[in-house]
Amino acid sequence: MARIAHLSDIHFGANDPKIVDAATAWLEARRPDLIVISGDFTQRARAEQFRQASAWLNRLKAAGLKTLVVPGNHDVPLYDLFRRFVRPLNRYERYISNVLCPWYEDREVAILGLNTARSLTIKDGRINHAQMDLLRERFAAVPAEKTRILVTHHPLFAMPIGKGNELTEAVGQHDDAVKAACEAGVHLALAGHFHRTHAEAAQKMVAHSGGALVIQAGTATSTRLRNAEPQSFNWLHVRRNNEMELQVIVWDGAAFRRASHVEYRRNNEEWTAREVVEEAVVGEIAPRQLSR
Repeated sequence: MARIAHLSDIHFGANDPKIVDAATAWLEARRPDLIVISGDFTQRARAEQFRQASAWLNRLKAAGLKTLVVPGNHDVPLYDLFRRFVRPLNRYERYISNVLCPWYEDREVAILGLNTARSLTIKDGRINHAQMDLLRERFAAVPAEKTRILVTHHPLFAMPIGKGNELTEAVGQHDDAVKAACEAGVHLALAGHFHRTHAEAAQKMVAHSGGALVIQAGTATSTRLRNAEPQSFNWLHVRRNNEMELQVIVWDGAAFRRASHVEYRRNNEEWTAREVVEEAVVGEIAPRQLSR
Protein backbone atom coordinates (compact mmCIF):
# COMPACT_ATOMS: atom_id res chain seq x y z
CA MET A 1 0.00 0.00 0.00
CA ALA A 2 1.24 3.49 -0.90
CA ARG A 3 0.49 6.24 1.63
CA ILE A 4 0.35 9.65 -0.05
CA ALA A 5 -0.32 13.02 1.53
CA HIS A 6 -1.82 15.40 -1.03
CA LEU A 7 -1.54 19.10 -0.16
CA SER A 8 -2.29 22.11 -2.31
CA ASP A 9 -2.49 25.91 -2.25
CA ILE A 10 -0.01 26.62 0.53
CA HIS A 11 0.11 30.36 -0.35
CA PHE A 12 3.09 31.64 1.61
CA GLY A 13 2.40 35.35 1.98
CA ALA A 14 -1.27 34.70 2.76
CA ASN A 15 -1.18 31.83 5.22
CA ASP A 16 -1.17 31.14 8.92
CA PRO A 17 2.25 30.06 10.30
CA LYS A 18 0.53 28.17 13.12
CA ILE A 19 -1.37 26.06 10.58
CA VAL A 20 1.83 25.47 8.56
CA ASP A 21 3.56 24.19 11.70
CA ALA A 22 0.61 21.96 12.55
CA ALA A 23 0.51 20.46 9.05
CA THR A 24 4.26 19.89 9.16
CA ALA A 25 4.03 18.16 12.55
CA TRP A 26 1.20 15.95 11.25
CA LEU A 27 3.29 14.90 8.24
CA GLU A 28 6.41 14.29 10.32
CA ALA A 29 4.41 12.08 12.69
CA ARG A 30 2.63 10.00 9.98
CA ARG A 31 5.60 9.84 7.59
CA PRO A 32 3.85 9.30 4.23
CA ASP A 33 5.66 7.47 1.47
CA LEU A 34 5.30 10.62 -0.64
CA ILE A 35 4.01 14.16 -0.19
CA VAL A 36 2.37 15.56 -3.32
CA ILE A 37 1.95 19.34 -3.44
CA SER A 38 -0.20 20.53 -6.33
CA GLY A 39 0.85 24.14 -6.69
CA ASP A 40 0.41 27.68 -5.40
CA PHE A 41 3.33 27.75 -3.00
CA THR A 42 3.14 31.56 -2.86
CA GLN A 43 0.53 34.27 -2.91
CA ARG A 44 2.22 36.68 -5.32
CA ALA A 45 5.38 34.88 -6.51
CA ARG A 46 7.62 37.27 -4.57
CA ALA A 47 11.15 36.24 -3.68
CA GLU A 48 10.56 36.35 0.08
CA GLN A 49 7.47 34.19 -0.27
CA PHE A 50 9.43 31.65 -2.28
CA ARG A 51 12.19 31.69 0.34
CA GLN A 52 9.61 30.83 3.01
CA ALA A 53 8.21 28.04 0.83
CA SER A 54 11.72 26.72 0.17
CA ALA A 55 12.53 26.69 3.89
CA TRP A 56 9.35 24.71 4.54
CA LEU A 57 10.17 22.16 1.84
CA ASN A 58 13.70 21.84 3.20
CA ARG A 59 12.24 21.11 6.62
CA LEU A 60 10.20 18.26 5.15
CA LYS A 61 13.21 16.91 3.29
CA ALA A 62 15.40 17.18 6.41
CA ALA A 63 12.83 14.96 8.14
CA GLY A 64 13.44 12.36 5.43
CA LEU A 65 10.14 12.93 3.62
CA LYS A 66 9.92 12.64 -0.17
CA THR A 67 8.03 15.24 -2.20
CA LEU A 68 6.64 15.67 -5.71
CA VAL A 69 5.65 19.25 -6.56
CA VAL A 70 4.15 21.24 -9.43
CA PRO A 71 3.66 25.02 -9.75
CA GLY A 72 0.35 26.87 -9.66
CA ASN A 73 -0.86 30.11 -11.22
CA HIS A 74 0.02 32.07 -8.07
CA ASP A 75 3.64 31.00 -8.56
CA VAL A 76 3.70 33.17 -11.71
CA PRO A 77 4.18 36.94 -11.01
CA LEU A 78 0.98 38.89 -11.48
CA TYR A 79 2.12 42.53 -11.42
CA ASP A 80 5.76 42.19 -12.57
CA LEU A 81 4.88 42.06 -16.27
CA PHE A 82 8.45 41.64 -17.54
CA ARG A 83 9.07 38.64 -15.31
CA ARG A 84 5.56 37.32 -15.93
CA PHE A 85 5.99 37.07 -19.69
CA VAL A 86 9.76 36.57 -20.04
CA ARG A 87 10.65 34.40 -17.03
CA PRO A 88 7.32 33.40 -15.46
CA LEU A 89 8.56 30.47 -13.35
CA ASN A 90 12.15 31.59 -12.80
CA ARG A 91 11.71 32.02 -9.06
CA TYR A 92 9.81 28.76 -8.74
CA GLU A 93 12.65 26.95 -10.51
CA ARG A 94 15.23 28.69 -8.33
CA TYR A 95 13.61 28.14 -4.95
CA ILE A 96 11.25 25.18 -5.32
CA SER A 97 12.20 22.88 -8.21
CA ASN A 98 13.77 23.19 -11.65
CA VAL A 99 11.69 20.23 -12.85
CA LEU A 100 8.28 21.44 -14.01
CA CYS A 101 6.94 18.00 -14.97
CA PRO A 102 8.31 15.70 -12.25
CA TRP A 103 8.17 11.90 -12.25
CA TYR A 104 8.08 9.46 -9.33
CA GLU A 105 7.91 5.70 -9.47
CA ASP A 106 8.24 2.90 -6.95
CA ARG A 107 6.98 -0.67 -6.73
CA GLU A 108 3.34 0.37 -6.32
CA VAL A 109 2.71 3.72 -8.02
CA ALA A 110 3.87 5.82 -10.97
CA ILE A 111 3.19 9.55 -10.66
CA LEU A 112 3.57 12.31 -13.25
CA GLY A 113 3.21 15.99 -12.46
CA LEU A 114 2.36 18.46 -15.23
CA ASN A 115 2.75 22.24 -15.08
CA THR A 116 -0.56 23.93 -15.98
CA ALA A 117 0.45 27.50 -14.99
CA ARG A 118 0.71 29.95 -17.90
CA SER A 119 1.74 33.59 -18.36
CA LEU A 120 -1.20 34.56 -20.55
CA THR A 121 -3.90 33.65 -18.05
CA ILE A 122 -4.51 35.21 -14.65
CA LYS A 123 -5.94 32.14 -12.97
CA ASP A 124 -6.85 29.53 -15.58
CA GLY A 125 -4.60 26.64 -16.55
CA ARG A 126 -3.64 24.83 -19.71
CA ILE A 127 -2.03 21.59 -20.88
CA ASN A 128 -0.20 21.70 -24.19
CA HIS A 129 0.25 18.91 -26.73
CA ALA A 130 3.87 18.31 -25.79
CA GLN A 131 2.71 17.60 -22.23
CA MET A 132 -0.02 15.30 -23.54
CA ASP A 133 2.63 13.37 -25.47
CA LEU A 134 4.74 13.18 -22.32
CA LEU A 135 1.73 11.88 -20.41
CA ARG A 136 1.23 9.04 -22.89
CA GLU A 137 4.94 8.22 -23.16
CA ARG A 138 5.67 8.16 -19.44
CA PHE A 139 2.81 5.84 -18.54
CA ALA A 140 3.23 3.59 -21.59
CA ALA A 141 6.14 1.77 -19.95
CA VAL A 142 4.47 1.40 -16.55
CA PRO A 143 3.44 -2.18 -15.65
CA ALA A 144 -0.30 -2.74 -15.69
CA GLU A 145 -0.54 -3.55 -11.97
CA LYS A 146 0.86 -0.19 -10.84
CA THR A 147 -1.38 2.74 -10.00
CA ARG A 148 -0.93 5.61 -12.46
CA ILE A 149 -1.41 9.02 -10.86
CA LEU A 150 -1.53 12.41 -12.62
CA VAL A 151 -0.87 15.60 -10.62
CA THR A 152 -1.77 19.09 -11.87
CA HIS A 153 -2.60 22.38 -10.18
CA HIS A 154 -5.66 23.05 -12.32
CA PRO A 155 -8.07 20.11 -12.59
CA LEU A 156 -8.70 18.64 -16.02
CA PHE A 157 -12.45 18.92 -15.53
CA ALA A 158 -14.99 21.63 -14.71
CA MET A 159 -15.44 21.32 -10.96
CA PRO A 160 -18.38 22.24 -8.69
CA ILE A 161 -17.60 25.26 -6.57
CA GLY A 162 -19.72 27.48 -4.39
CA LYS A 163 -22.80 26.66 -2.37
CA GLY A 164 -24.90 26.28 -5.49
CA ASN A 165 -22.39 23.83 -7.04
CA GLU A 166 -21.90 26.07 -10.05
CA LEU A 167 -19.15 24.73 -12.33
CA THR A 168 -15.72 26.22 -12.90
CA GLU A 169 -13.94 26.46 -16.21
CA ALA A 170 -12.13 23.31 -17.32
CA VAL A 171 -8.42 23.36 -18.03
CA GLY A 172 -7.41 24.74 -21.44
CA GLN A 173 -7.50 22.16 -24.28
CA HIS A 174 -9.72 20.12 -22.02
CA ASP A 175 -10.98 17.60 -24.59
CA ASP A 176 -7.51 16.66 -25.82
CA ALA A 177 -6.11 16.57 -22.27
CA VAL A 178 -8.87 14.21 -21.08
CA LYS A 179 -8.30 12.01 -24.12
CA ALA A 180 -4.57 11.82 -23.37
CA ALA A 181 -5.22 10.93 -19.72
CA CYS A 182 -7.66 8.25 -20.84
CA GLU A 183 -5.19 6.80 -23.33
CA ALA A 184 -2.46 6.84 -20.67
CA GLY A 185 -4.67 4.81 -18.36
CA VAL A 186 -4.61 7.30 -15.47
CA HIS A 187 -6.22 5.85 -12.35
CA LEU A 188 -6.09 8.91 -10.06
CA ALA A 189 -6.04 12.60 -11.03
CA LEU A 190 -4.96 14.91 -8.18
CA ALA A 191 -5.32 18.70 -8.35
CA GLY A 192 -6.09 21.80 -6.31
CA HIS A 193 -6.63 25.48 -7.23
CA PHE A 194 -10.24 25.95 -6.05
CA HIS A 195 -9.66 25.60 -2.28
CA ARG A 196 -12.38 22.99 -2.09
CA THR A 197 -12.28 19.27 -1.33
CA HIS A 198 -14.05 17.09 -3.85
CA ALA A 199 -13.88 13.54 -5.24
CA GLU A 200 -15.71 12.12 -8.23
CA ALA A 201 -15.32 9.47 -10.92
CA ALA A 202 -14.25 11.02 -14.21
CA GLN A 203 -16.97 9.13 -16.07
CA LYS A 204 -19.63 10.95 -14.04
CA MET A 205 -18.17 14.28 -15.13
CA VAL A 206 -17.37 13.77 -18.81
CA ALA A 207 -18.32 10.90 -21.13
CA HIS A 208 -15.53 8.72 -22.53
CA SER A 209 -13.01 9.96 -19.95
CA GLY A 210 -11.64 6.60 -18.85
CA GLY A 211 -11.57 5.09 -15.39
CA ALA A 212 -9.87 7.83 -13.37
CA LEU A 213 -10.95 8.95 -9.93
CA VAL A 214 -10.64 12.74 -9.70
CA ILE A 215 -9.56 14.07 -6.29
CA GLN A 216 -9.38 17.73 -5.38
CA ALA A 217 -7.52 19.07 -2.35
CA GLY A 218 -8.63 22.12 -0.43
CA THR A 219 -6.16 24.75 0.67
CA ALA A 220 -3.76 23.34 3.25
CA THR A 221 -2.69 26.56 4.96
CA SER A 222 -4.04 29.65 3.18
CA THR A 223 -6.19 32.17 5.03
CA ARG A 224 -8.14 32.72 1.79
CA LEU A 225 -11.00 30.29 2.34
CA ARG A 226 -13.99 29.60 0.10
CA ASN A 227 -17.51 28.75 1.25
CA ALA A 228 -16.21 28.69 4.84
CA GLU A 229 -14.46 25.37 4.11
CA PRO A 230 -11.55 25.12 6.56
CA GLN A 231 -7.94 24.37 5.71
CA SER A 232 -7.43 20.72 4.81
CA PHE A 233 -5.41 18.18 2.88
CA ASN A 234 -5.89 14.62 1.65
CA TRP A 235 -4.45 11.42 3.09
CA LEU A 236 -4.53 8.62 0.51
CA HIS A 237 -3.99 4.92 1.06
CA VAL A 238 -3.60 3.41 -2.42
CA ARG A 239 -3.82 -0.38 -2.16
CA ARG A 240 -4.23 -1.22 -5.83
CA ASN A 241 -5.15 0.67 -8.97
CA ASN A 242 -8.79 -0.24 -8.34
CA GLU A 243 -8.94 0.21 -4.58
CA MET A 244 -7.99 3.13 -2.34
CA GLU A 245 -9.02 5.08 0.73
CA LEU A 246 -9.31 8.84 1.06
CA GLN A 247 -9.25 10.64 4.39
CA VAL A 248 -9.76 14.39 4.47
CA ILE A 249 -7.64 15.93 7.23
CA VAL A 250 -9.14 19.23 8.42
CA TRP A 251 -7.91 22.07 10.61
CA ASP A 252 -10.32 22.44 13.55
CA GLY A 253 -8.79 25.60 15.00
CA ALA A 254 -6.33 23.76 17.21
CA ALA A 255 -5.03 20.79 15.23
CA PHE A 256 -5.49 18.74 12.06
CA ARG A 257 -8.07 15.97 12.52
CA ARG A 258 -9.68 13.38 10.29
CA ALA A 259 -13.03 14.72 9.04
CA SER A 260 -14.03 11.96 6.63
CA HIS A 261 -12.87 8.53 5.57
CA VAL A 262 -14.15 7.03 2.32
CA GLU A 263 -13.15 3.82 0.57
CA TYR A 264 -13.27 3.74 -3.23
CA ARG A 265 -13.40 0.60 -5.38
CA ARG A 266 -13.37 0.41 -9.16
CA ASN A 267 -15.10 -2.20 -11.29
CA ASN A 268 -14.14 -1.73 -14.95
CA GLU A 269 -14.42 2.07 -15.25
CA GLU A 270 -16.96 2.63 -12.48
CA TRP A 271 -15.92 3.80 -9.01
CA THR A 272 -18.13 3.20 -6.00
CA ALA A 273 -17.71 4.86 -2.60
CA ARG A 274 -18.31 3.54 0.90
CA GLU A 275 -17.97 5.64 4.02
CA VAL A 276 -15.71 3.99 6.56
CA VAL A 277 -17.35 4.23 9.97
CA GLU A 278 -14.83 4.11 12.78
CA GLU A 279 -15.08 4.25 16.54
CA ALA A 280 -15.10 7.76 17.94
CA VAL A 281 -11.78 9.04 19.22
CA VAL A 282 -11.56 11.81 21.78
CA GLY A 283 -10.69 15.04 19.98
CA GLU A 284 -11.64 13.73 16.54
CA ILE A 285 -14.14 15.47 14.29
CA ALA A 286 -17.17 13.29 13.64
CA PRO A 287 -16.83 11.61 10.20
CA ARG A 288 -18.88 13.19 7.43
CA GLN A 289 -19.60 12.04 3.92
CA LEU A 290 -17.23 13.54 1.36
CA SER A 291 -18.97 15.47 -1.42
CA ARG A 292 -19.02 13.38 -4.56
